[in-house]
Amino acid sequence: MNQTHFLEQFEQRQILQNGHFRLTSGKHSSGYMQCAGVFQDPAFAAQCVGALLAGSELDVNLVISPAIGGVLMGYEASRQLGVPNIFAEREQGVMSLRRGFSLEAGQRVLVVEDVVTTGGSVKEVLALVEQAGAKAVAVGVLVDRSGGKADFGVPLHSLLQVSLPAYEPDDCPLCRDGRPITKPGSRELSK
Repeated sequence: MNQTHFLEQFEQRQILQNGHFRLTSGKHSSGYMQCAGVFQDPAFAAQCVGALLAGSELDVNLVISPAIGGVLMGYEASRQLGVPNIFAEREQGVMSLRRGFSLEAGQRVLVVEDVVTTGGSVKEVLALVEQAGAKAVAVGVLVDRSGGKADFGVPLHSLLQVSLPAYEPDDCPLCRDGRPITKPGSRELSK
């Protein structure tokens, strides 16, 4: 299965949406990937994550993801890899490990996320990994919409690379056209 197959599936399942959206990064876009839809169908989720992991030959002993978008993906990736998984979440605006989760020095870690635009959440998780003395081996995402700009210092594996326009709020043609905006992500923004 190739990128075209999965892109068609994302469109049919309304995971790829069209409209006027405020992204977690604060930017505006006419397209949004609601990857939570992938995990409504466990068989499809397993297929997507399996295709992402296929051929990567990752030597890891832990999967970590940022909450909330990466939690289900982290679980499925760890299930397929046969290793434990944990997630990081924001506590007073700072990405941290809670719920008794911890990282150990020397652990080989795969960081997973559903969608990357600027990569901010992934970078925060990578910082937690580094602070603990663990080693991030790679980053895996369902959708890379960074246009190749996301650089994590480790290999980035993606199921789909999608180019969707992203605009600064002050330079958004959708705003100028008066189109109503939606904030579909999991984090609240002040803009």
